[in-house]
Amino acid sequence: MSVRTLRYYDKVGLFSPSGRTEAGYRLYSDADLLCLQRILALKFLGFSLEEIRQCLRVGPLKLQASLAQQRAMMREKRAQLETVIQALDETAVLLCTNEHDWDAITKVIQVIQMQETNDWRKKYFSEEQLNQMEEWSKKYYTEEQRAKLAEWGKGWSEQDQELANQRWGALLAELQRLVDSGADPASPEAQTLAAQWQNLVSEFTRGDASIQQSLNKIWADVAQAAPGESPYTLPYSKEGEKFIKQALTLLHQQKQGA
Repeated sequence: MSVRTLRYYDKVGLFSPSGRTEAGYRLYSDADLLCLQRILALKFLGFSLEEIRQCLRVGPLKLQASLAQQRAMMREKRAQLETVIQALDETAVLLCTNEHDWDAITKVIQVIQMQETNDWRKKYFSEEQLNQMEEWSKKYYTEEQRAKLAEWGKGWSEQDQELANQRWGALLAELQRLVDSGADPASPEAQTLAAQWQNLVSEFTRGDASIQQSLNKIWADVAQAAPGESPYTLPYSKEGEKFIKQALTLLHQQKQGA
């Protein structure tokens, strides 16, 4: 990789060195090299830098698990390419007899689109994590709630998920800033954050109190779960968790008082 690329990755917070020399030169460790290998593999698969950042945040940490996930994704990519190539070959044969066979061209477009939308969640989670998430869904949600969530999830695309990630990412960054600055959960800034936080949660629950309660149970157990026991990870520190809980409680009290 070029020095320019490494500097850019460092600048955007995707891949930073473990240390620096007294003269300011970047120092990379063996662990850094493994992280870089994963970034390049995901980049080869066509992931954007933001998607790669998300994968690094939620994906497996152990090298063997990481390589296994990459291998599975490479195989899936190969299968997708083979499907598209087959469609192209079939279309080429059809066009030999009819140059303007629009049905054949349409089929190729549909095949490509189908491959592009093929379970994008696998970009962010391993098969094991997806299975864990399914088990947790059965554990915490009733069948009625699961049916509601499934209906609400219809049409939810990778672009929708990316937008949600960006919105949550902005709130989490603001939460960390407030914690680091020693802000008061009752301050106007903190209450603005709490209101935005609650709005995002409400968009997911659609105001359904029962789903909100189940969601609260999930995150309470996530906070107490040992590493590897939960398919989810808390996106904030213990200090951040305490801060946002206090801010949300104060926001709720203000609304009740009003």
